Amino acid sequence: MTKTLLIFIPVLLLSACDLLGLGPDPKIAQREAEAKAIGGACRHGLRSIEDCYTLNKGINKAAIFDGWREMDMYMRENKIEGAKALLTPQQSPPAAEPVEEIIQGPRSKAAAH
Repeated sequence: MTKTLLIFIPVLLLSACDLLGLGPDPKIAQREAEAKAIGGACRHGLRSIEDCYTLNKGINKAAIFDGWREMDMYMRENKIEGAKALLTPQQSPPAAEPVEEIIQGPRSKAAAH
């Protein structure tokens, strides 16, 4: 009887780990959901997966791909046409050519005459 209690009590206590906040971090789940949404939006916007990766650097590529793939399957099953993305990524303006600046020093009295 005591042996079963010794086994049962720790199992019972460990089953409530989620209540103590020892479960997975909700921020990680949120970031993954956002990455999947980005992937889905890229697919609906007729962007390739490579373009989606390039536009969203620093975001989990696996989650982006999952969202892209899920949206692709959904669009194929429901025969949905994608919407052409109107916004393009901002490109940095071309570097301006350096302008030569001429600085004139103070003139001496002899050079003035």
